[in-house]
Amino acid sequence: MNNTQRFSNRVENYVKYRPHYPTAIVTYLQERFGFTAGTIADVGAGTGILTKLFLDAGYTVYAVEPNEPMLAKATVLLNDHPGFTAMPGTAENTTLANNSVDAVMAGQAFHWFNAEKSRTEFMRILKPHGLVVLVWNERRIDSPFEQEYEVLINRYGNDYVQVKHRNIEQDDIAAFFAPMAMDLATFNNQQVFNFEGLKGRLLSSSYVPLQGEPKHDEMIAGLKALFDKYQQAGAITISYDTRVYAGRW
Repeated sequence: MNNTQRFSNRVENYVKYRPHYPTAIVTYLQERFGFTAGTIADVGAGTGILTKLFLDAGYTVYAVEPNEPMLAKATVLLNDHPGFTAMPGTAENTTLANNSVDAVMAGQAFHWFNAEKSRTEFMRILKPHGLVVLVWNERRIDSPFEQEYEVLINRYGNDYVQVKHRNIEQDDIAAFFAPMAMDLATFNNQQVFNFEGLKGRLLSSSYVPLQGEPKHDEMIAGLKALFDKYQQAGAITISYDTRVYAGRW
């Protein structure tokens, strides 16, 4: 599958059920790097989850996204923000001008990029001493529910083992930033779901079968059994470590 088209048929679930990012990220970047104002390229912006976080904080953001349905949804959701601009483009070819942004960010997206080509592109569009920020919501697998949920995804995810963002090691990210220094900050994050929400969260992932595809019904039955086993007062909690890798180039 062309990675830029992986989420075309999952846009609504992505908007409704993907985790957002803690607002503490903005405060951290302001205090640690002095990034109190400026223009951002949110590369691989998807439906604009990270974009919105910084628009709400008063920044100007170019949402760079190759997937037309995802970018169209971001535009519907965010076009009322005066600092928002939708930019069809990829990490390797953002179409932005040279030295045009103060920061380049990627939320839940860097593992889809060609690291070498995207690094060249980031350096091209960044102003001197620009800020680079890579963000992931990393789902924890500590609780019994989280461990069994991971087993279910491994069982039914078509190419989960190959494409999951955990394949990107911290050494890989450090090499991307090198020779510049890289900081890592981690924030707590979580989502609380009823069963329909948990199902939507699962189906927002590009590697699981949708309705009508092989093993979909079997997967949903397994998810329901898992929910019934661990739910408390009709709800399940999914916990995340939100990891923020940042440095100035």
